[in-house]
Amino acid sequence: MITGKNYIGNQLSANGNKTFNTFNPQTNTQNTHTFTEANTDEINLAVTLAAEAFQSYSKKSGKEKATFLRAIADEIEALGDTLVEVYTSESGLPAGRAAGERGRTVGQLRAFATHVEEGSWVDASIDTAQPERQPLPKVDLRKMNVPLGPVVVFGASNFPLAFSTAGGDTAAALAAGCPVIVKSHPMHASTGELVSGAIIRAASTTGMPNGVFSNLNSSGIEVGQQLVQHPNVKGVGFTGSIRGGRALYDLAAQRPEPIPVFAEMGSINPVVLLPEALSSGAENWAKTYAGSITLGAGQFCTNPGLLLGVKGAGLDKFGQTLAEEIVKVEPTCMLHPNIYGAYESGKAIAISQDGLEVLADYNNESSANYGRQIVSKVSGATFLQNPTLHHEVFGPFSLLVECENESQLEEILHNLEGQLTGTIIATDSEIASNSAIVSALQNRVGRIIFNGVPTGVEVCPSMLHGGPYPASTDSRFTAVGVDSIKRWVRPFSFQAWPNNLLPDELKNENPLNILRNVDGVKTTDKI
Repeated sequence: MITGKNYIGNQLSANGNKTFNTFNPQTNTQNTHTFTEANTDEINLAVTLAAEAFQSYSKKSGKEKATFLRAIADEIEALGDTLVEVYTSESGLPAGRAAGERGRTVGQLRAFATHVEEGSWVDASIDTAQPERQPLPKVDLRKMNVPLGPVVVFGASNFPLAFSTAGGDTAAALAAGCPVIVKSHPMHASTGELVSGAIIRAASTTGMPNGVFSNLNSSGIEVGQQLVQHPNVKGVGFTGSIRGGRALYDLAAQRPEPIPVFAEMGSINPVVLLPEALSSGAENWAKTYAGSITLGAGQFCTNPGLLLGVKGAGLDKFGQTLAEEIVKVEPTCMLHPNIYGAYESGKAIAISQDGLEVLADYNNESSANYGRQIVSKVSGATFLQNPTLHHEVFGPFSLLVECENESQLEEILHNLEGQLTGTIIATDSEIASNSAIVSALQNRVGRIIFNGVPTGVEVCPSMLHGGPYPASTDSRFTAVGVDSIKRWVRPFSFQAWPNNLLPDELKNENPLNILRNVDGVKTTDKI
């Protein structure tokens, strides 16, 4: 049952005087459930409960946190078809996508459970004392990762499950030992409430403290601003626009005690198309990219929005085939009228630029909120001179840039902002002979793909989902995979502490049997 209320810890609350409804973009109608925005008192109570919960939750063992995370996954699965139905009614996305995203979400939770249960993630380092060392004795020092404190997570519009209420940011923070306050995304507030209920039930059955999780409704920016500015909040996770992420980043930096904001933001994900690879594969690659550009109505942060190639027959064939293939794809529903409107506006601005040629435009009639794909073309010189063409158009839009030569292509790569991904379509020999292009691309992205497409982000330890600004606010960290836990911890040292008073991770006996760095040697041995 959807109540439209906020979860303030384990209690439902609706004391605010502002309300809103979600929207069904498929039917182009407002959904019936009304949500009450959290007011200042509810915000303060949620953060206070989180700070109180941190005192005990931060000390939970890896096994206890793993039990909690697995219980969340079980409770989400127990929602069954109800979750799928609500998800589709708020997002316009199909049931198959909902089921797949649910699988990804519970898979992440269980992966973090395994990660913290094993325990080596704390990166324990021990330097034993050397009292006889000359000219000065060496004291005993032991270091490990400890949780930051209460974390605020902003749900993403384009992933109502995997990057939202119980998504990667929340799973990583809970795994680290940080209570979480979610600022629910207003476009899928019902989905958020269902998942929040699952988390609260899991917390109750596994004995977690009240306040380990809260979910606050809001259709504006005020709730998020108050959360980021609250002195008891110690970190922020965000997935969304550059404008929104930067605003939160600046707000956090202006606090008396600045805190980290890990924001995953905009990206046009450049694809480099080298001539030799296109000489025999232009048609196949064009067909592949027609599918990648239109996948999910282009509403992926890894959507290939920029295609870079060198003038020639291969690039001509690629552009011609891409234009033919992309209009064969039936448009699909976008997430919300606002997102559809922003896409139409961004598309119009892009194609109005001087020197831009439209190669293909799906201009047949389609249902309301359906994103009609478009591919445009521009010269390398024009692209370099016009920063507007460097901006992301969120949706099924891609720009093909025809470069005069490899040197101009390299220059374009150097002039791009930071990106989540970069892709190179090339032969092995072209990679070897174009090392400058490869290096230029590598310096602008977080993940480089060889002969593939950027859409699709595998959840695994080796994934890096992030990149130089503005792809993310800190390119040293990933938003996907178990290493994303590192965002929500800080290293902490114990000096000359008695063995019996140390955390288990640092005791001589190594009771958890974790891998530690002891006097410069990686080992699971006792001391």
